Amino acid sequence: MAEQPENWVRIGNDHLSAAINPLGAELSSLCDAAGRELMTDADPAFWTGRAPLLFPVIGVTRDGIRLNGRHYPMAKHGFARHAMFEVVTVEPTRAVFSLGDSEETRASYPFAFRLEAEFRLEDATLVMDVRILNRGEVVMPASFGFHPAFAWPLPYGRARADHRITFEREEPSKLRVIAPDGQIAQGLRDSPLDGRVLHLADDLFTQDALVWDPVESRSLTYGADGAPQLRIAFPDTDKLGIWTKPGAAYVCVEPWHGIADPEGFDGDFAEKPGVFVVPVGGEKLIRTTVTLAG
Repeated sequence: MAEQPENWVRIGNDHLSAAINPLGAELSSLCDAAGRELMTDADPAFWTGRAPLLFPVIGVTRDGIRLNGRHYPMAKHGFARHAMFEVVTVEPTRAVFSLGDSEETRASYPFAFRLEAEFRLEDATLVMDVRILNRGEVVMPASFGFHPAFAWPLPYGRARADHRITFEREEPSKLRVIAPDGQIAQGLRDSPLDGRVLHLADDLFTQDALVWDPVESRSLTYGADGAPQLRIAFPDTDKLGIWTKPGAAYVCVEPWHGIADPEGFDGDFAEKPGVFVVPVGGEKLIRTTVTLAG
């Protein structure tokens, strides 16, 4: 396990250890009991991200977001991934982080919100719960996505080419197409699945991410036969991105509740595909779990 920055928050049990960077409340390390790293090496030649939280948008917008006739600038994947979260709770197997609205966030997203990210270890499972709370006086539209990058290959002696992703269910739909500018293009692409199996290879990602919209499964398994694998569950999201840069030592499994702007979309943000609405005083819980199995 590589040396970690002092400000990362660490939790652990007899099965797993995790470290979370308060900048973005980003899961930055997940190790097995022997200290073997299960996440990306964050090689700057490819991508320095590890597991950003995507809020309040996913992907790129056509030109910011539009709300009630007004235009607001918005960065790709939103602002939460670049924001410093407050460390609320640190326990041996649990840590909670919080981000509230500010003058800076309201310039691009004019809502009173709180984003709470909880990480906890339950035996060989890491549970990641994100709660989006509406603290304002109007309903609040939002998107949210997870973006964890797992080691490819995993540290169990199997070749990179032997790694695969197996979906829980059949996935009959064709995939979305990402345009060169990051928006969702018109048309669909054929699915690369072999039954329920995605055989990982660099050439799958020459045109950006694979995007299932919708995804029928609510879990999948990643790894190589005859070795420990990761079981990733996403009960609260109906879209999924799988992405890497060819040659990189990671693959991202990204459960999304939302999607990049479709080409030509110029409607109100609340009308955008995949956007949910949090009622006044309400909250939205979105969970994903990662279990080391085998």
